[in-house]
Amino acid sequence: MPTVRDATYTLLRQLGLSTIFGNPGSTEEPFLQHFPADFRYVLALQEASAVAMADGFAQGTGKPALVNLHTAPGVGNAMGNIITAARNKTPLIITAGQQTRRMLLMEAFLSNVRATELPLPHVKWSYEPVRAQDVPAAFMRAYAEAVQAPAGPVFLSLPLDDWNQEAEGEATVRSVATRVAPDPQRLELVAQAIRGSRSPVLVMGAGVDRSGGWEAGIRLAETLGCAVYAAPIAERLGFPTSHQQYRGPLPFAIGPVRQVLEGHDLVIVVGAEVFRYYPYVPGEYLSAGTQLWHLTDDPAEAARAPVGDSLIGDARLVLEGLNALLEDFQPAWERAIRRSPPPAAAVPTSDPMTASELFAAVALERPADSVLVQEAPSSIPAIMHHLVFDQPASYYTMASGGLGFGLPAAVGLALAERQSGRERPVLACIGDGSLHYSVQALYTAAQHRQRVVVIVPRNGEYGILKMFARQEDTPGVPGLELPGLDAVQIAQGYGVTALRAGTADEVRAALKEAFKRDGPTLIEVPVAPEPGKLLG
Repeated sequence: MPTVRDATYTLLRQLGLSTIFGNPGSTEEPFLQHFPADFRYVLALQEASAVAMADGFAQGTGKPALVNLHTAPGVGNAMGNIITAARNKTPLIITAGQQTRRMLLMEAFLSNVRATELPLPHVKWSYEPVRAQDVPAAFMRAYAEAVQAPAGPVFLSLPLDDWNQEAEGEATVRSVATRVAPDPQRLELVAQAIRGSRSPVLVMGAGVDRSGGWEAGIRLAETLGCAVYAAPIAERLGFPTSHQQYRGPLPFAIGPVRQVLEGHDLVIVVGAEVFRYYPYVPGEYLSAGTQLWHLTDDPAEAARAPVGDSLIGDARLVLEGLNALLEDFQPAWERAIRRSPPPAAAVPTSDPMTASELFAAVALERPADSVLVQEAPSSIPAIMHHLVFDQPASYYTMASGGLGFGLPAAVGLALAERQSGRERPVLACIGDGSLHYSVQALYTAAQHRQRVVVIVPRNGEYGILKMFARQEDTPGVPGLELPGLDAVQIAQGYGVTALRAGTADEVRAALKEAFKRDGPTLIEVPVAPEPGKLLG
């Protein structure tokens, strides 16, 4: 008879889960022994990086990914990026080794006490099999839970002595639905609201990109001829930023959102929360007389929205359904056409450069098909102003607000690009503060010779926290300065080609070479600290 380990690996093959991200520990070795030649183990030097790499890989492939952590300490190390995966709605199967069943009662060394509670509430399902023979079936259920809408991470705690037990045959492989179709009657209500509107506006969120709904979203926007905004603090973009109807992201506070949406009698939010707010800036959620429809595949997201009527459904299916209902629709309002401003005249760059000057230079060399991962919070305005995102699945950041996702996620995305055969280059813009939350990911990029180009704007501070301090009127906060960091030397220590660029010409030259290189490159660019405004 096959062992539990044999039956589990057979199931993982059938599910297409042949890449495992992890950092091995003693409680995981019985699962990893005699590692199969048709599987790939992606080593991260820290568990948080393993989870973020798997997150990037899953988002890049559009399929779930498998993560193997080390009992309670490993799960604890990974919790920040488990929270991010939950907010990103990324399907991950996260496993952790557990002490042998014979010693769990005495809570022996490396026991994961109350293991299933540790990752809650940030996983959709958390389980430790009652019997060793239940392990393969638990993986099947974990897969189903992870991929069904809304997708997200799940957790399995697996005692180390289960793997060599005799299995009860092979696990039953099941297919599961991953999309939720909208209620036709409520979809008709949304269409009626559009027909009765005099000034609608669309807000497109990450769910549009996750569902493959760009084309349907563009068609709806062009049918309506209305302004389109990105959702506040969106982790992915659901609409091309080069489109003439695009107006940029909404602010992420209550009062400012209402001000931007004032004058619109109908707001249609697709694939996003209503809304992602922070910090607290009081005000009315919407102006009097403004109706809001919230279209999401996440019932919990719809339930917690402070305003609006909801429709549950996959973003792409919802958009396609509205397009079908509005085929002959002619808007009664003037189409919202925005003329592109003339290109700015070239000016000498400052010394050191500003973030705006840096990303103006990056825009000139960034390949049109590249994927961008962003974790440089104080540079977001400059990034969004200068870089164009006119292709689906080309922009990623974290939905949680927790740092340490961006760099390893870029490595995972690069692995996905190689596996898919697309081979799009990956550009990561990671702040000098953010970089050191998960700097170990550089090692994995070097070992796998990933085509990742890392731009590090070095302003020597937590610039975004200084903006929050001004917004919250909290002067004198310690720990916001970051002197003495040298990303170039650190990257070189991990085997990464690394250099420093001080001018726009040096940045452009470095990028040209980096995008040709078969392997990772880090480019550190000193930039001037700027006061900046958190809102507006």
